Amino acid sequence: MKKVLLLLANGFEIYEASAFIDVIGWNLVDGDKSTQLFTCGLTKEVKSSFDQRFVVDLTLDQIDPEEFVALAIPGGFEEYDFYRDAYSKEFSDLIMRFVQRDKLIASICTGALPIAKSGALTGKRGTTYNMNPIRHKRLRELGVEVVNEPVVVSGKIITSWNPSTAMDVAFLLLERLTTTANTAKLKTLMGF
Repeated sequence: MKKVLLLLANGFEIYEASAFIDVIGWNLVDGDKSTQLFTCGLTKEVKSSFDQRFVVDLTLDQIDPEEFVALAIPGGFEEYDFYRDAYSKEFSDLIMRFVQRDKLIASICTGALPIAKSGALTGKRGTTYNMNPIRHKRLRELGVEVVNEPVVVSGKIITSWNPSTAMDVAFLLLERLTTTANTAKLKTLMGF
């Protein structure tokens, strides 16, 4: 089984997280049945944007990156303290542990910023939320070559620019974990 870890910061965007949950979950049921998703956070309960509460499967201190093939990171809202967790040493350390093991990392929207903060995108191409120039500026300040495209792949790191790209990123991650044919089959089953 190929295990995917969904890293949730307080203030994470529900829609972006749900894209990963749905695509990996649909594959477990109706695809090649090779993937399974697990959630994690700094604490057992994580609050999303709009103050919805979620209980995660694991806390960061329980994670062994060797058990997972990929790390998925949704973005979030500053108004709901997303950056407090996302920029934490614990998040940066976990991201770098995945990078050091040459694992896939997929992010949506501002999920690219904690990857950049960890140093994993230094000198590489990437993108983030494109509707506010502050986010691109911050990504650039973190040493990333900012590309104004919806989805940017730099080695094994996928970044994207806003919630509209959530399903594209989730399907791209699935394709990297399985096959193009399997992903096309799931897109059809899901109505895409």
